[in-house]
Amino acid sequence: MRPQQPPVASKVFIQRDYSSGTKCQFQTKFPPELENRLDRQQFEETVRTLNNLYAEAEKLGSQSYLEGCLACLTAYTIFLCMETHYEKVLKKIAKYIQEQNEKIYAPQGLLLTDPIERGLRVVSFSVASQSSVFHFHEM
Repeated sequence: MRPQQPPVASKVFIQRDYSSGTKCQFQTKFPPELENRLDRQQFEETVRTLNNLYAEAEKLGSQSYLEGCLACLTAYTIFLCMETHYEKVLKKIAKYIQEQNEKIYAPQGLLLTDPIERGLRVVSFSVASQSSVFHFHEM
């Protein structure tokens, strides 16, 4: 499903949080631009969930080690027929964002953009004009 977008009045960007190093996590501070458009708790839960999913993607463990060994042994051709753990989690994140948009954000005139589309630098919200909402339709 792709969103059918009404005119966008503005965009709100949630910056990466580098206070704990370079791991991928985003600030949970509620932006004042979303006041009266979004519940503060819902915003924090969404960003916290995204932060947890990115932490899961970057987690090093036996699966990552095995993927690296197989990649070396096959001159990286293994990735032509196999998804990495990181890619699997990115798909999980994309699905989560789509669900959040459909159930929570679009009816409120907001559209959450996947951070991967912005180079993992920001989480962005498109804010529709006051009377508009985002609608999803099948492609």
